[in-house]
Amino acid sequence: MTASHRPGPPNHPAPAGSLDSTAQLMTRITAQLSSQLGHLAPGGPRRRPRPPPLSRPAARRPPTLVAVAHGSRDPEALRTVTALVDRVRALRPDLPVRLGHVELNHPLLADTLAALHGEAVLVPLLLGRGYHIKRDLPDAAAAAPHLSVRVAAPLGPHPLLAEALHARLAEAGWTPERTPGEAPGGLSAAGVVLAAAGSRDRDSAADTARTAALLSARLGGVPVLPGYASATGPTVAEAVRALTGRGRGRIAVASYFAAPGRFATQCAAAAPGIAAAPLGDHAAVARLVVHRYEEALASAPMSHPAVTVGV
Repeated sequence: MTASHRPGPPNHPAPAGSLDSTAQLMTRITAQLSSQLGHLAPGGPRRRPRPPPLSRPAARRPPTLVAVAHGSRDPEALRTVTALVDRVRALRPDLPVRLGHVELNHPLLADTLAALHGEAVLVPLLLGRGYHIKRDLPDAAAAAPHLSVRVAAPLGPHPLLAEALHARLAEAGWTPERTPGEAPGGLSAAGVVLAAAGSRDRDSAADTARTAALLSARLGGVPVLPGYASATGPTVAEAVRALTGRGRGRIAVASYFAAPGRFATQCAAAAPGIAAAPLGDHAAVARLVVHRYEEALASAPMSHPAVTVGV
């Protein structure tokens, strides 16, 4: 008897696509497991992936401080204001600091501004409100349309100037106290003339009078009278006579000038005794320059091509 043979199911090979899909699936599973295991600290909880480092924004360049001097034919004037600017740089090494002159010396303000870009604050090395503050400096700022410019207030009046004036008087040998052997009162009593350039602008005269009052307070009540080199009165000689008429005989002249020059020399020659040096590069003046710069920046955003502050 012959056994019958039943054919089994046909042995068809698996489609190539199915094998590929299985291999790809296993590859993805292996990759996911490796990624998850990579976040596990040995023996600890799962670690979070570190975020990408944040890029820091570039530091904003501060506006340039432009110290604006008047200018003088006296060679000592340029040396003095240059020394003052160096003191300002030492106080604020983070600031770009430049020098410009209204006239007579280089660099002129217009040339200084032409070489700058971005923002600038003009800090006048001038001691009160007058024509230069109200007209010349705003005009110079307006003539530099490539810049955002702010004009700070003049240096005076301010208690720091009274401090510097007092120091210059002391350096010259003046003291408000009577020397041994002097009788109280009479012509031995002290007085000071505050010698200034002078201006027809009433605001300028008011600023000088305010500085005289500040200096008087700094000197413990010694009377201080303004005396002027030009444009208005009284002159220094007239102020000396007025103090003498009030019983003051030990009279000194305080030089209310930013730097040496013709007017400072003229006023010193009218002193009956001690004549102090100009303010120059005194440390208190350098601090005041920085203060006026910071004051101007704090007053309002620099959004206008030319903004005058405090005038």
